[in-house]
Amino acid sequence: MIIYSVTININQSIEAEWLEWMLKVHIPEVMQTGCFLNYYINRLIEPESQEGTSTYNIQYECLSLEMINKYQQSFAKQLQAKHTEKFNNQFVAFRTLLERL
Repeated sequence: MIIYSVTININQSIEAEWLEWMLKVHIPEVMQTGCFLNYYINRLIEPESQEGTSTYNIQYECLSLEMINKYQQSFAKQLQAKHTEKFNNQFVAFRTLLERL
């Protein structure tokens, strides 16, 4: 199992709006690509985020690297651009790939 992990540090002033948008718009759009089987969204408890921010991690489960490549080539750029347009300069994100053993 391959895990596409997205960690986002978001300004607390927009956290509630961001979380609602992620749960109602962004994550459903990512799942509709058909590249992922499931997802988990987690809020970082420790270490504490920088003052005035909160950190979240979304993990998308995928069967293979080929499906991740399909997502990255066909969908990621557009979906990430939509997120950036909506929350520009109010977040920092980084992405990693993990293998569940």
